[in-house]
Amino acid sequence: RRSLCSLLPLDGTMLTTPASSNPLEAPGTWPAMPQVNKAKSAACSSGQQSGMDWGDLQQPGEQGASESNSRENVGDIKIVKSPSDPKHYRYIELSNGLRALLISDFSGTDGNANAEDNDSEEGESEGAEEEEEEEGDSGEGTEEESEEEEEEQDSDFEELDENSEGRSKKSAAALCIGVGSFSDPDDLPGLAHFLEHMVFMGSEKYPAENGFDAFLKKHGGSDNASTDCERTIFQFDVQRKHFREALDRWAQFFICPLMIKDAIDREVEAVDSEYQLAKPSDSHRKEMLFGSLAKPKHPMGKFCWGNAQTLMHEPREKNIDIYQCLREFWKRHYSAHYMTLALQSKETLDTLEEWARDIFSKIPNNGLPRPDFSHLLDPFDTPAYNKLYRVVPVRKVHALTITWALPPQEKYYRIKPLHYISWLIGHEGTGSILSLLRKKCLALALFGGNSETGFDQNTTYSIFSISITLTDEGFQNFYQVAHVVFQYLKMLLKMGPQKRIYEEIQKIEANEFQYQEQTDPIEYVEDICENMQLFPKEDFLTGDQLLFEYSPEVISAALNLLTPDKANLLLLSPEHEGHCYLKEKWFGTQYSVEDISQEWRDQWAGDFSLNPDLHLPAENKFIATDFTLKTSDSPDTEFPVQIVNNGKGSLWFKKDTKFKIPKAYARFSLISPLVQKSPANLVLFDLFVNILAHNLAEPAYEADVAQLEYKLVSGEHSLVIKVKGFNHKLPLLLNLIVDYLADFTAAPDVFAMFYEQLKKTYFNILIKPEKLGKDLRLLILEHSRWSIIQKYQAIMKGLSMADLMDFVCCFKSELYAEGLVQGNFTSSVSFLICLYFCLSKLQFAPLSAEVPVLFQVVELPLNPHLCKVKSLNKGDANSEVTVYYQVA
Repeated sequence: RRSLCSLLPLDGTMLTTPASSNPLEAPGTWPAMPQVNKAKSAACSSGQQSGMDWGDLQQPGEQGASESNSRENVGDIKIVKSPSDPKHYRYIELSNGLRALLISDFSGTDGNANAEDNDSEEGESEGAEEEEEEEGDSGEGTEEESEEEEEEQDSDFEELDENSEGRSKKSAAALCIGVGSFSDPDDLPGLAHFLEHMVFMGSEKYPAENGFDAFLKKHGGSDNASTDCERTIFQFDVQRKHFREALDRWAQFFICPLMIKDAIDREVEAVDSEYQLAKPSDSHRKEMLFGSLAKPKHPMGKFCWGNAQTLMHEPREKNIDIYQCLREFWKRHYSAHYMTLALQSKETLDTLEEWARDIFSKIPNNGLPRPDFSHLLDPFDTPAYNKLYRVVPVRKVHALTITWALPPQEKYYRIKPLHYISWLIGHEGTGSILSLLRKKCLALALFGGNSETGFDQNTTYSIFSISITLTDEGFQNFYQVAHVVFQYLKMLLKMGPQKRIYEEIQKIEANEFQYQEQTDPIEYVEDICENMQLFPKEDFLTGDQLLFEYSPEVISAALNLLTPDKANLLLLSPEHEGHCYLKEKWFGTQYSVEDISQEWRDQWAGDFSLNPDLHLPAENKFIATDFTLKTSDSPDTEFPVQIVNNGKGSLWFKKDTKFKIPKAYARFSLISPLVQKSPANLVLFDLFVNILAHNLAEPAYEADVAQLEYKLVSGEHSLVIKVKGFNHKLPLLLNLIVDYLADFTAAPDVFAMFYEQLKKTYFNILIKPEKLGKDLRLLILEHSRWSIIQKYQAIMKGLSMADLMDFVCCFKSELYAEGLVQGNFTSSVSFLICLYFCLSKLQFAPLSAEVPVLFQVVELPLNPHLCKVKSLNKGDANSEVTVYYQVA
């Protein structure tokens, strides 16, 4: 399961945004509450006052057979979907036991289910579309450089789904097998992961070793696969006209794979490369250390990655035939009766059903029971668990993670007790854990909850963890930080579950679900085929998104388990270097283990007092209640039109007439030549943006959880402010941001806290080979560019708070504001928003000089050049090669 903010990135971040191209994008981009991926956090009203009810949830059959009322597209009326979802669904079971969900998507066409395929062959030879480098290509990476594969990017932030039409041209398929690394033989760690690679080495029908990848590349497609603890998922997408052939080629890997012997060594190297890439990841290192604490023989302690040692060298030493083991594992576990399949294309449901039955019915069914580990409960009920583990991280970061291992919670998906608890734990408004810790300058960010990955949730247990990025002072007083967490949990237990808050979560998430935007087909089918392993048919689309039932008993039962005596404390800090003499076997993580301080154990075991500064959140004023579509007050145009243009700035506007949803997007760039005058100015600008975000974190958090996304970006030459979400309360959020910008202040302790953290941020960027290489490449290519190294040198020389305030004063005095508003707004409302920026609140003067050219690139000489850079992280075995071509 991908996760937005389920666990601490463990990278020294001071912010709460997901990974992006700029390391200094400020918090608030996404709700910092500990929800899992966006799809996992939506809620349904279940009859409550939430902006929608079950009567609003339409089934495919209720909308008509298809866009053309064809009987070929009659869907399954029992599958509940969003009213804004234009797709049609049908569930079938094949003769071999495989279960499939067929998804017909004719959105963006003229409504004719048999319309001529207009997919263009353009770009087929180039293969899959390449993602553009995001704005602010500064080579700085992201200061919240998440190392979790499931961490979401925010590349869609700037879109109101403008690319949905392009995505709909792709057809996609995903297949989930109910088996994973838990089923690895004890003497072959990583075999399930290795088999995931090997099944793609040709089939009897299509024997070419890399034939499928070549086919997809030729036809603009892509594929991927992943192995989790109890599930393995394969997915691909391709241009629609080649979908039928791609399905046949793909299915052969599950029908009669060759698993070519000669490819074994090459694929072991591929698996080993993945392992080597993961080794510098603090997130993966933490997981492997945590898994090693499980009871002996429990599958949580297995080395699921696999590497050359476990899959090549040791088997040869033990005379184990790895090829035969792969064959046996495939025959035992790749069985149709515990496979689920999702197909999405611009085809009728009848056509998709015909293809599915014709192609996938040939997958063998061995009739054997699915591997079951549900009897292996309480894997961490050991004396080694309730301890303090000190860990040396790869990055410069102080972080405290408090973890509980709970009984499996998947059966409570309709109630989602951990989501309710994590929503409160991760709250950042007044009265929250993070609010108090920030005021005491003990912490910078907090993530909590359950990511719903196989590591966090499986049939043997469910994790609930709270990870806190600490300041230097917070590290020195980490027991006090833990005490605040335990005080908050005790307060929640004493007050009991609150129906008001549960219904508020439902209302927020139900609004988002009702007007959900369409996602990339390959990502969508991946999620759906996994949902089919977990939920009944009617909840395939909603089981991971909606809160259905309020049950205080179930929530209280989970809260009762979150006590200090059942918690594991894991403390990361570079200051542990030289004091940790234990080493985790597979990732080499240095750590030590000790009893939790007896003084604190005694205090937590007694009736410790509650903190009056900790309390439940108030009612959220940012929740949208008006979803009406605005009547346009300007001519309809294909592209945005300029409605303001003067010395202070310009504003572009585009009314949404295509998607017709009550959402909007606004972006303002406050441009100043002051930013790029020196490396010191860039550092001050970074400090300014981060402290501004810190000041906004608490008052704007309610907007975050109400699905109003915002982001502050320290761009190349400008402060960029982006907001997106339901248009009803979007101006309220934008005005709040401008107010805090106009009245910017910085307390001395806050300045000191972010100053020290920024040092760590720059360092953590420089030790990543790809970030260092990119920074130096752009230093060569761009005019008047300052590198991260120069910024690091500037901050190490020393800057004061007076320097910061002088810089901010000069920055705000002369600006050029460039804005874009689009969506469910009118031009008159957009004009008022611009007035608030330029006149009412900021009151800046026009730039005394011309607006700077934002990007200028050096014209390279014709002969080739080679730049070699030595990685700054001696412990990182990975290399990075960039080839840059300049074309006139």
